[in-house]
Amino acid sequence: MQRTSVYLLVMLGWVAAASIRADEKSAPPFTQKEDVVFADVHGIGLLLDIFTPVGEKNGLAIVDVVSGSFFSDRGKLRAHVKFGVYDEFCAKGYTVFAVRPGSMTKFAIPEMADHVKMAIRWVRLNHEKFGVNTDRMGIVGASAGGHLASLVALTPDDGSPTSTDPLFRQSCRIQAAAVFFPPADFLAWGDINVDTNKTPGLPIMFKNIIFAGPAVPRSPERLKEQIMKISPAHQVKENSPPFLLIHGDADPIVPLQQSKIFFQRLKEKGVDAELIIKPGGEHPWPTLRDEVKIAVQWIDSKLRSDVAGKSASK
Repeated sequence: MQRTSVYLLVMLGWVAAASIRADEKSAPPFTQKEDVVFADVHGIGLLLDIFTPVGEKNGLAIVDVVSGSFFSDRGKLRAHVKFGVYDEFCAKGYTVFAVRPGSMTKFAIPEMADHVKMAIRWVRLNHEKFGVNTDRMGIVGASAGGHLASLVALTPDDGSPTSTDPLFRQSCRIQAAAVFFPPADFLAWGDINVDTNKTPGLPIMFKNIIFAGPAVPRSPERLKEQIMKISPAHQVKENSPPFLLIHGDADPIVPLQQSKIFFQRLKEKGVDAELIIKPGGEHPWPTLRDEVKIAVQWIDSKLRSDVAGKSASK
């Protein structure tokens, strides 16, 4: 198999760490409601889990995009549980909506991004039921989930007020994004300069990932255009929300270069952005819970700030 094919097949996996620092004996700071249907696509139910704080709520919501290798089975969600995503956010009073946007066996990347947006709209539509203020929402994700979270954060819309479906009258904007080791630029991957005219095996593989429907012959120009549309680094705008990027410098699957490119584009556009590099961090690393805590503190500072409150609905 060509080198390009190999890296594309494995680059987006959430690899379970050998050691996880979690106290499984203590009661979690949340209650969990599983497999809530937030929408359906062609008769296929789209699911999320709701993690509600058992202590005092702060009235704010987090959307967690659960996806690894662009697969969103419950095993990926259990990895988020083990790394303390819901422990840490719920201990701070956040209600977390863990969205499973579907898998690449059924959906292409643009469809999965649309599903995340549908979940955000659903939370806004039902915000009173959950007691959350959806003027200030955060989004998180790791690896493929970090890619989808970033893409959604950078390509929002305010909904259509004339839609006959109340879901699509809702905005899918978020106010802060914290992502771990996200793929960000599919046209510049590590030391490989991607050329849709020349790179062996690349066109057909990308067609299976980025185009909805059957893979049919596409021109190199059309392929490049679509690859840019699904690359967060190419979708940054001046009014993009704040971003926190966390990436290990020993990541064997998603090169650190991806977050560096993304961070550079964010700063060039004047976006509030931070990049934390974990020395020796792979994909992920055993002590990732420490960085999860940092991400929670960072999002908390953004969503509770006066600036976030004033700009949330813009």
